[in-house]
Amino acid sequence: MAVTKVLITGATGYIGGSVLATLLTSINPKIRGISISALVRKQEQAAILKENGVNGIIFSGLDDTDFVRKVASDHDFVINTANAFHFRAAEAIILGLADRKKQTGKDVYLIHTSGTSSLGDFPITGSYTETRVLSDKDDIYTYLRHREDLEPYQQRTTDLVVFEKGEAASIKTYILMSPTIYGLGSGLFNRTSIQIDAIMRAARRDGFTSVIGSGAAEWDHVHVEDLVQLYELVLARLLDGDNLPSNKKGIYFNETGHHSWRYLSERISRDGNALGYLTSDEVREVSLKEWITRSRKALSPRTVELGFASRSRTRADLARELGWKPTKTEKDFKDSFMDEWKVIAKEG
Repeated sequence: MAVTKVLITGATGYIGGSVLATLLTSINPKIRGISISALVRKQEQAAILKENGVNGIIFSGLDDTDFVRKVASDHDFVINTANAFHFRAAEAIILGLADRKKQTGKDVYLIHTSGTSSLGDFPITGSYTETRVLSDKDDIYTYLRHREDLEPYQQRTTDLVVFEKGEAASIKTYILMSPTIYGLGSGLFNRTSIQIDAIMRAARRDGFTSVIGSGAAEWDHVHVEDLVQLYELVLARLLDGDNLPSNKKGIYFNETGHHSWRYLSERISRDGNALGYLTSDEVREVSLKEWITRSRKALSPRTVELGFASRSRTRADLARELGWKPTKTEKDFKDSFMDEWKVIAKEG
């Protein structure tokens, strides 16, 4: 019987590395029987993966869509945890999986990683406001299509490519759309989060913690350990042959709690000061423009507002019906900032 081949993109990152570590230590017999490959950019990364039983495939990056397509065509599953804003790479993966399906005559699957900034509103500029808590049992595809028609956003564009191109190619797709992810990862390379770390690094740079506007808007959060259990669960169910909701009905939220941006900055500031990494626990309200100017990066105001100031609330009803049972509590969320700070401080 042919071995099921699984490709992971983004395996050197926070989410992908943690997903890979979880699959490598899984006790599920079906998962233990798969062959895992990972796309990486460096020979030394491939060597480390080989030591851990993973086939590291070196490539120049996601822009080489021809190569991405070719590699995807050699696999039955792709778990895409790389850049969620790279819609051309997502399309290349789908085309590669379609090639695989033609070769084997068997179903192929894409488990794609996205984030809930695709659902976020614009409370600072006021151009679009949202008060609903969205469930993953709602018609999220239609909602995303409506939002994209109003104003394109690359991560949302990628979501829609996965929905639409996947369906057109008869590829079964599943989007795991995550809120703020916290906690230290378990991967072999990067082990720290994205949004929380960005605010911490900015605080170290500026000498104070910022919040855009009042910071009243709320997001959800999930511990990385709970999140990767959902990836494992989805993969295990598919390996068992279960017919899970897919394509335009195949979006899975994964919240376990929620916070305001003000609370996030206050917690970062307080714990950073307590550990001696900040000289005070000041939280300073800044404008969207000032936040971008201080970052010294070429970031669009819309992207920053969606990623660090918007309101985005979700409910993981479908994920829980699938059997997802997160274990982390609000105490885990509150306690995580100290550990995160210690890692950030080591960067110098």
